[in-house]
Amino acid sequence: MKYVSKSEEDTYSIAKKYAETLNKGDVVLLFGDLGAGKTAFVKGVAAYFDLGGVVSPTYAYLNVYGDFIYHYDCYRLSCGEEAETLGLTDYFNGDNICLIEWAENIADVLPENVRSVRIIKTENPQERIIEL
Repeated sequence: MKYVSKSEEDTYSIAKKYAETLNKGDVVLLFGDLGAGKTAFVKGVAAYFDLGGVVSPTYAYLNVYGDFIYHYDCYRLSCGEEAETLGLTDYFNGDNICLIEWAENIADVLPENVRSVRIIKTENPQERIIEL
């Protein structure tokens, strides 16, 4: 499915609706350029589960919200082995939902069954195409 987001609020709303389809154990890969809206998307997912405080985990690698939403940022990792060494893979397929930004950097250790969200910037600086 493709959606057009005309604002961060739209992205948030699309993500909140998408969250209705998520189940414990889901791993969702978030693709998009810097500033595309990946963290805004996570905010919408977290809001569906009545969780807040979402911020980019760029320097922490992983933020956990309500011991249910595991929000990864793998931008600074160069391979899956680094993710394993940091213990980041320990939470895949648990009683939680994992949302992973820059998952391509750890592709070799990702579970087989994952879901993907692609957020694409357009010529309009506020607009995004969101592919679910």
